[in-house]
Amino acid sequence: MVGRGPSARSSVDPFRVMQVLAAASARRATGAATYDLTAGQPSTPAPSAARALVHESLESQVLGYTPTPGIPALREGIAALYRDRYDLVVDPASVFVTTGSSSGFILSFLSAFDVGDVVAVVSPGYPAYRNTLQALGCEVLDLPCGPQTRYQPTVAMLEQRLAQGQRIDGLIIASPANPTGSMLAPDEVAALAAFCAARGIRLISDEIYHGITYGTRQQSCAWTTDRSGIVVNSFSKYFSMTGWRIGWLLVPEDLRTAVDALAGNLSICPPAISQIAALGALDAIAECDAHVQRYAANRRILIDGLASVGITDVAPPDGAFYVYADVSHLTDDSAVWVSRLLADTGVAIAPGIDFDLRRGHRFVRFSFAGSDMDVAATPAVLGEYLTR
Repeated sequence: MVGRGPSARSSVDPFRVMQVLAAASARRATGAATYDLTAGQPSTPAPSAARALVHESLESQVLGYTPTPGIPALREGIAALYRDRYDLVVDPASVFVTTGSSSGFILSFLSAFDVGDVVAVVSPGYPAYRNTLQALGCEVLDLPCGPQTRYQPTVAMLEQRLAQGQRIDGLIIASPANPTGSMLAPDEVAALAAFCAARGIRLISDEIYHGITYGTRQQSCAWTTDRSGIVVNSFSKYFSMTGWRIGWLLVPEDLRTAVDALAGNLSICPPAISQIAALGALDAIAECDAHVQRYAANRRILIDGLASVGITDVAPPDGAFYVYADVSHLTDDSAVWVSRLLADTGVAIAPGIDFDLRRGHRFVRFSFAGSDMDVAATPAVLGEYLTR
């Protein structure tokens, strides 16, 4: 009997970064020179305190189910992080531990939006926002952003769309953002939060790159006076724990029952071992701050190196660990160009089409979170390739 085939909702674009990453790994496995600046993941292991606590727990605990919102001590520890990092009082009851930020976005979208709701997302932006929303039956409103607004949305943008009769039920912001690394100033975060609260627009703030900034002040959306927004964060980036798949949400009171019910049905609870590791990671701030210093050095090496080979039109990398660059003087199809670059030189970077469906063919993204040697070598390899 012939099956029905894939559902219509599953027809979403692939995450091309992962395809490039797989191709780079396959090339490296052959022994060929490879310079991997593709994935947004640290090349350092989980903090030593996290690993030590895991070893101890494996010998002394039965790792069964935990409460759906997470181990109480971890929820309290995350709340304390907001006190220490932002001088904010966060109720541990608002903290929901998730299986990575990816699970957090699914819970956020399912709890806050119905089929047919319109959610505004910035372009260029993280493709999983758009693809997950579409898979869940929401309509995505694209907000094209460029250097005029430092690749970030503004209240004026939203006002213009509403004045044109556009419905907006939700807005996703990210600061620092992927792929650009650009950030919103604290007053801009406050203005967007106030605008959304006044108009019944659910704000979702992606803060997974918090802690990784380069002189620009970061501010959590949890700081805003109206706490109707959802904050998404993760141990993947600053805490160097991508593969542990552990993150968290700050959930406003009106959505907590819904998020708890959804999480209990969809995943029961986050992985117990990863929650234990996260507890240890919260005690490793000094170690994680040292990683940020390494990223800062790589950032300067990469920006200067790209400029030396003629790639100077880049988004302002205020935070995160990316350089998003306009390469329209080199190609009008960055996906093809990236593929050829990997095959010819071993340099692996992400095509901009992942992050911007309309303008991304002119852009590429470099990650400087990985190997210091790969970052340092890439400009010279790229420069030789471009002068052939």
